Amino acid sequence: MDLASIQTRLRECIRDSHFSQRQIAKEVGVSPQTISKYMKKDIYNSKYLYHILLKMYVLLHLLHILQFYLD
Repeated sequence: MDLASIQTRLRECIRDSHFSQRQIAKEVGVSPQTISKYMKKDIYNSKYLYHILLKMYVLLHLLHILQFYLD
């Protein structure tokens, strides 16, 4: 799986989650503007991109698990 595929999948997960971009930004440790730019595909080659992607993946995975147990 290449980086573009990972980014596309994360964008889908963010859109499908019940959390705002502001909430996700807070949990990931970035500004809401960073998440907004990411969702608009304005961020591809940031030096922190891999770190941000990893944190978003972990957060969304945990939220998915949590939703499963709450439903």
